[in-house]
Amino acid sequence: ATLEKKGELVDAHPDFQIVISYNHGYQSMMKDMKQSTKQRFGAMSFDYPEAEVESQIVAHESGVDAATAERLVQVAQSSRNLKGHGLDEGMSTRLLIYAAQLITKGIAPVAACQMALVEPITDDPDMRDTLGAAVNTFFA
Repeated sequence: ATLEKKGELVDAHPDFQIVISYNHGYQSMMKDMKQSTKQRFGAMSFDYPEAEVESQIVAHESGVDAATAERLVQVAQSSRNLKGHGLDEGMSTRLLIYAAQLITKGIAPVAACQMALVEPITDDPDMRDTLGAAVNTFFA
């Protein structure tokens, strides 16, 4: 293969492979992969894990108890139901782990959720109120 920017020819090892991971349509259409590039790869789509598995992931990665992990996943599922109805993206498993880590450090669950789940995903005050209500449903 030729590295155009360097004008260098590089021979790929026979075992060379490339894997591209990206969120389709995430952030900006300007950052989306070109159709001609996508057609050169096989593709697989992934969704969030099942609630039970996601709860186990959150508990394992953060050290939070199982019941709290389950409530965090329920909050996230509420946010994911709002995707396309005021939210571009729902709460990710990564954000749930961040909230859980705050909780394990002694931050009150509602405050941890506000900091790690609600504030980062939207600037819209009404949507923040809606997500805050979901947090309060599971943690108040």
